[in-house]
Amino acid sequence: MQNVADPVDVALLNDWQRDFPIVPAPFAILAVRLNISEDDVLQRLDRMRSAGRITRVGATCAPNTVSASTLAALQAGPEELEQVAEIVGDQPGVNHSYLREDAWNIWFVATGPDRSHVNHTLARISERTNRQVLDLRLVRPFNVDLGFRMNGKAGAVPEPRPADLSAIRDGDRDILQCLTRGLPLKSRPWAAMARHLDRSEVEVLARVAALHDAGVIARLGVIVRHRALGWTSNAMCVWDVSHEVAGEVGPVLARVPGVTLCYERRSVEGVWPYRLYNMIHARSRPEAMTTLDQVRTLKGLKEARHKVLFSTRCFKQTGALINVKKGKAA
Repeated sequence: MQNVADPVDVALLNDWQRDFPIVPAPFAILAVRLNISEDDVLQRLDRMRSAGRITRVGATCAPNTVSASTLAALQAGPEELEQVAEIVGDQPGVNHSYLREDAWNIWFVATGPDRSHVNHTLARISERTNRQVLDLRLVRPFNVDLGFRMNGKAGAVPEPRPADLSAIRDGDRDILQCLTRGLPLKSRPWAAMARHLDRSEVEVLARVAALHDAGVIARLGVIVRHRALGWTSNAMCVWDVSHEVAGEVGPVLARVPGVTLCYERRSVEGVWPYRLYNMIHARSRPEAMTTLDQVRTLKGLKEARHKVLFSTRCFKQTGALINVKKGKAA
């Protein structure tokens, strides 16, 4: 898909990937800032969602706060690839699934309301594919913001916000599940969500604000599909370093321009020794490799064994599964 050329669309995507207004008529705020009508804002977002340039206007939650998740991987040969990928994608808790250049080539994120749900998802996939599944649990995040600058320039990485889990109240999971699926593109989206949840608009707004302030909602705004917007050369880099080295280099690695995600995960003894991960999202493979060359100069990584796994195909990309209850769309 071609890059976005319309300057208003660029501003809409670039400026509203976070800090979406938590007010009764948020799209009217965007309209004033963009000097267009509210109807125009809604139509543009709807058009970009239909075209696959954005997934939703909604939220991402801090990892393992209101739900559980893990990164996982398995192996599939060319003749089995489609079947195995379909089995993985059919699991409702799998919200991201990619093909990457490695013997461990199908990578996915399994989510659920708790760790037991995630464990059962991995077990079902292992049983139905007759394959070992690597369970690469998060140890600590250094940058999980995953925002994209539409002008191609590197933006400052937001400081990590510790999530205050004491802020969570009964009923918040339902609100967060709605937000991971996406706000309705209506003039009063919070009111529409409130009707869906059989709650008041005032109450929903108060809870969203509280969860955002507490860091449970990590990012609230336009969630883009990076491939559709031009970031087509995306590499997951994994580093065989100790827990101590990961803690020293991780925060530095997270701030290298071009690095969009960075975290430490558990290794799998005898199979997968890598603990430190970073994602590079770039517009071309040479651009990604230029970023990797910078990363390789960091103290602690210069001599570290590593792999670079470019993504070649996206099988699935949706919001996380927070609640297993099924409900009507807002």
